[in-house]
Amino acid sequence: MASLSDQLSRLVYSTEKGDLCPACGEARAQCVCAELADQQRMASLDGIVRIRRETSGRKGKGVTTISGVAQPEAELKALLKRLKKSCGTGGSLSEGVIEIQGDHRDKIKAMLEKEGYQVKLAGG
Repeated sequence: MASLSDQLSRLVYSTEKGDLCPACGEARAQCVCAELADQQRMASLDGIVRIRRETSGRKGKGVTTISGVAQPEAELKALLKRLKKSCGTGGSLSEGVIEIQGDHRDKIKAMLEKEGYQVKLAGG
């Protein structure tokens, strides 16, 4: 258990910097935690984009998930937008995994291969 002095020494807000990041202690505007996490995610990838159809945890509704895309978060959002527009459906991005509503594996595979990605269909 941390002592009272350890608990009191953790600065949460500063009038000089404003809100502080709980992980690095820097001001929110200068925080690089998200950038470092994105770099770590990209370093752990093997260069193969995997497309799978999943239904677990979605009450039987199928979604197409795309993982392994070695791009920064901003470029993943742009790719998500293009995929949603191409498939004519909704989708989301969470923790580097793109989710597109419905089973669009073949269409997405063709689109990603056209953009130069190495793609594998994985799972069911």
